[in-house]
Amino acid sequence: MSSRKGVPMLQVRRSEERGHNKLSWLDTRFSFSFDQYYDPEHVLNEDVVAPNQGFGMHPHRDMEILTWVLEGTIEHRDNTGGRGVLRPGELQHMTAGTGVMHSEANPSSKEPVHLLQIWILPERKGLKPAYEQLAFPDKDLRGKFNLVAGPKAPVTIHQDAYLYIARLDKGKEAKHPLEKGRHAWLQIARGSVSVNGEELEAGDGAAISDESEISVKSKDSSEILLFDLA
Repeated sequence: MSSRKGVPMLQVRRSEERGHNKLSWLDTRFSFSFDQYYDPEHVLNEDVVAPNQGFGMHPHRDMEILTWVLEGTIEHRDNTGGRGVLRPGELQHMTAGTGVMHSEANPSSKEPVHLLQIWILPERKGLKPAYEQLAFPDKDLRGKFNLVAGPKAPVTIHQDAYLYIARLDKGKEAKHPLEKGRHAWLQIARGSVSVNGEELEAGDGAAISDESEISVKSKDSSEILLFDLA
């Protein structure tokens, strides 16, 4: 998150303002870069994939890819031997590095899968491809921002970026300190919240800078992703 001249301390992007692409089997919305908030190094997609559908084998390189499922399941396979079925509460990470071929498919014949996928440029090119998947119990996420991914985190990514996830019951509050010179992106995955006094609903996001603390209070049962970025 560099060179953010003119960006207010809290700049909201409403769900309906995101980029949108809809196919017969895929409904995708794109977050992060918008208006004066331009960040080519980070992308967040919200996807809904129809039953028995998905992305066939395709290539990626020099990218850190995180996937977080909200509902349903997604099956991953790649040419390095990485494979797994991802469910709600499990975070998947793939370092594409020097190059990976992979596929993602909804194995259910009845239910769609609803997921968030984050794309982050790594600190350097040419990393060795890698795959990992880790489950986070609800108790670890409930009522606070829990660190799930970063350079030194349960799930390791190769960039000065940290992902925290919180699940809040109605009326509960979670706070996150923001060090001087760092920035944050907040994505509301479910529910509705108040962020430093700004009302946000599911699908909304906010770029936050020059704040010493981020305070999120839930208006109903909510799930929030917070990215702490250089």
